[in-house]
Amino acid sequence: MLDFEYYYPVYRPPSYPPPIPPPRYYFSDLPSSVSIKREPPDNGYELSPVSLDQSASPQQSPSSSPAIIPASVVLASTNPIKQQVYPQSPQSDDSDASAAKRRKGPAPRTDLELCLVCGDRASGFHYNALSCEGCKGFFRRSVTKNAVYKCTRGGNCEMDMYMRRKCQECRLRKCREVGMLPECLLTEEQCKSKRQRKMLKQHHTQTTPQQPQQSVVLEDGEVVELADEQKEIIDKIVQAQRELEIPGPHDIRKVTPWPDDNDTTTTETEKLHNRFAHITELTILTVQLVVEFSKKLPGFLDLCREDQIVLLKGSAIEVLLLRAAMRYIREDDAIIFGNGLPYTRTKLYNGGIGDIVDPMYEFSRGMVDLDLDYEDYTLLMAIVIFSADRAQVTNRKDVEAVQEKYLEMLRTRLKMKKPKDALVLPKVLMKLTELRSLNNSHSEMLFALKLQDQEIPPLLAEIWDVQ
Repeated sequence: MLDFEYYYPVYRPPSYPPPIPPPRYYFSDLPSSVSIKREPPDNGYELSPVSLDQSASPQQSPSSSPAIIPASVVLASTNPIKQQVYPQSPQSDDSDASAAKRRKGPAPRTDLELCLVCGDRASGFHYNALSCEGCKGFFRRSVTKNAVYKCTRGGNCEMDMYMRRKCQECRLRKCREVGMLPECLLTEEQCKSKRQRKMLKQHHTQTTPQQPQQSVVLEDGEVVELADEQKEIIDKIVQAQRELEIPGPHDIRKVTPWPDDNDTTTTETEKLHNRFAHITELTILTVQLVVEFSKKLPGFLDLCREDQIVLLKGSAIEVLLLRAAMRYIREDDAIIFGNGLPYTRTKLYNGGIGDIVDPMYEFSRGMVDLDLDYEDYTLLMAIVIFSADRAQVTNRKDVEAVQEKYLEMLRTRLKMKKPKDALVLPKVLMKLTELRSLNNSHSEMLFALKLQDQEIPPLLAEIWDVQ
């Protein structure tokens, strides 16, 4: 049996500097060759792409291309926390650069920024270069289809808003010259992950109820409000949860990759083993965050160390399930894990974690129906952690006293948000009963995995008492 205290260090997630904003380009920064013409009507000038010729590589024009980001630092990473690197904006001279540094006030209007490919109005910084929506889409389609185009004018067309529709080869060449990189395109899996993260953000925005008023008067004349001390505690634990919501990117990069179904280099047994390792390693990182969150709860460190360990062991899986419910996307029946990727039921089944999958997703779906906000979830985590009925708790009265404080905060918040719904608190507490049942099912699953000689990491085996 490993000593749980060995896995009880102080965890401090790394901090990251803010990303460097992308440069802005102005009329003075554009090549003199850029001319603006009226946009012609779309008369079907697009040429059909021919088969990919691997030997074809367009010439780079150093005179008109800005500094290009190396492939090692492309922006196609799925990591949500990563410092981005951008090329330096060209300057006409040193005096212009100094003036740009001294410039203050609001950002310049977007109609002063032009596409470096065709001179049309730019919509942003796409694939490592400032470009319009048309050139952005053209470059993406060309790279995705591995297309090679043929110029009928010798390959030296001067690219502008008119010629961009008449010569695709020169347009693609100009895209590469100004710095567009194929490596900056996201893969299909990365695009799906990006959409899922966007949906998760919208989900939290749409389902998070408005904050309760400072005080509410019920029909019987009772005034319901949070005391200043209660507000401070809620703010403190919510801040702790936000800081410890996801693992650091350095830890995420060490996780065993998820094997693709089309991978022919590994056997099915090896795929199952690596997928199980992938899930358990992500779970370990999240458990470490739960430990640190528990330490930040007012009242937790006041308990004896033995009771702290007992409470952590007993509540770990229940807190993990609450965290999963917070990151559940009902539309796709998927949970966003700590690495920022969506995991469906099928994916977890393929990871070999067994019968707990469906109950976990059904629990998450039921939690969404309760319409709780971030603060409510955080208080529920605290209530679950301070459960005095865990086996081997020595000072039950002390634990119950702390739990009652958090329960009163949750009760008050729910009354203030839904004063006419007398059943909202019982519904929430029923979910805690369901959590306890899921905890027991999880223990049975672990023992079944042990009998199948499935390797369970020592930390998880110690926390969940898998002998």
